Amino acid sequence: MEDLAENRRARFDYDIKETYESGIALQGHEVKSIIAGHFQIAGARVLIRGGEAWLVNSHIPPYQPKNTPAGYEEDRSRRLLLNKDEIKTLTGALQEKGNILIPLRAYLKHHIIKLELGLGRSRKKSDKREVIKKRSHQREMRNLD
Repeated sequence: MEDLAENRRARFDYDIKETYESGIALQGHEVKSIIAGHFQIAGARVLIRGGEAWLVNSHIPPYQPKNTPAGYEEDRSRRLLLNKDEIKTLTGALQEKGNILIPLRAYLKHHIIKLELGLGRSRKKSDKREVIKKRSHQREMRNLD
């Protein structure tokens, strides 16, 4: 599976409990742009409205700026393709205080663009410091071997 975009800060800023795989409804020129590597999911969120999951605050610039359809919005909300059962479980999980659903990475799977979504909680500053200490300790241990 080839990674197309990654939200690198997500695993640092959030404590991810579960991951889900989702398709994404795109237009043809958006698919070309994503495959070319022009997809930004840093800072994006997933909201559930009206029984559907939506990706908001993601950015897909046009593949060919001069050949883009009129009225194209780079930052529009995009519908995520999830089962009804998955949407129900995510809705229940998001009802709990502090839970958030964020995209972790975008990748190709059998020539279809998929998103890996992470359900988690925001970390506090002290937790982030603890993660930094653990990572530096593990790095030192690997360098000693």
